[in-house]
Amino acid sequence: MNIYVSNLDFYANNADLKSLFTPYGEVNSAIIARDKMFKRSRGFGFVVMQEEVDGYEAIAKLNGQLIGGKALIVDISKPRKRMYL
Repeated sequence: MNIYVSNLDFYANNADLKSLFTPYGEVNSAIIARDKMFKRSRGFGFVVMQEEVDGYEAIAKLNGQLIGGKALIVDISKPRKRMYL
C-alpha cells in the first residue's frame, strides 16, 4: 500500500520516516521528497507498506499526530494527474 505523508519536519530523513511506520507493520520503502537543486527536504514523502491492513492502521494512528511540533497529514497516496498541453 502506498501512503502519502506530509507536514514532515525538514530535518527528518528516510530512516526517521521508516521508523515512524514500522510499529504498524513491514515497511518496504520510505522516501522523503528532496529539492533537486539544494537536496533539502520538501516536507513530504511516501511510504510503501507490505500489507494493506497495516497501512490503514498506520494512517488511522498517525494522521494528525504531532511530530516535531507539526501535525502530520497521512493519507492513501493518489496517482499524479497528468497534464497534457
